[in-house]
Amino acid sequence: METMVRPSNGLLSALSTDDYELIRPYLRTVDLPHDAVLVETGETLKRAYFPHRGVISLVVKLAKGEHVQVAMIGRDSLLGALSTMGDACALNTAIVLIPGVASVIELDRLRVAAEQSSSLRTLVFRHGLAVYAQVQQTAGCNAAHPVESRLSRCLLHTHDLSGDYRLLLTQEAMAQMIGARRNSVSLVANTLQQANFIHYSRGHIQILNLDGLRQTACECYATVKAQYDRLLGP
Repeated sequence: METMVRPSNGLLSALSTDDYELIRPYLRTVDLPHDAVLVETGETLKRAYFPHRGVISLVVKLAKGEHVQVAMIGRDSLLGALSTMGDACALNTAIVLIPGVASVIELDRLRVAAEQSSSLRTLVFRHGLAVYAQVQQTAGCNAAHPVESRLSRCLLHTHDLSGDYRLLLTQEAMAQMIGARRNSVSLVANTLQQANFIHYSRGHIQILNLDGLRQTACECYATVKAQYDRLLGP
């Protein structure tokens, strides 16, 4: 019998009882405040984060000051998967996009547990591959697809990761998500609102029609979802 109820995080829920017991004593719960920076590019990642509410944005900062999101991590996965397997130097900046709560563990503790269990090591690695697949698809999407399709994709993905229909997203945050200018985001958000797919007001988005957003989104939403299902499914 397990000694505690597991947090509602996909990776933690997927662990066997033995694997979960390897890390359970070292897990603690922390808040994820909006816009909190969990690690900067080039810093050493010291903790792995398992969100059970909220969304973490992985951001590339460019020399001229632009910030572009390359991936998101939510209740299905963890921040720090590939760092557990090797180099803990952060390749991008991790910022809390949607506030919430996460379980955290010192990365060294998770690394020791992964070394003790091949099944835990394999699961963490597959989560790392899933995030990498998302990064690749995002790069192609931002280069080739129209702003309306990209924004619809990101809104759908944020909904999936957060489990919420109400999202706190400023125009600046949405511009970072899809690598577009704020004025383009404003026009597209207005178009989606006129179609009754979303309601948008002063940084607050309410998703009204998921099917409408799916029809507007490019194939990248379904492609990433299929990769996650393949890598992380039962």
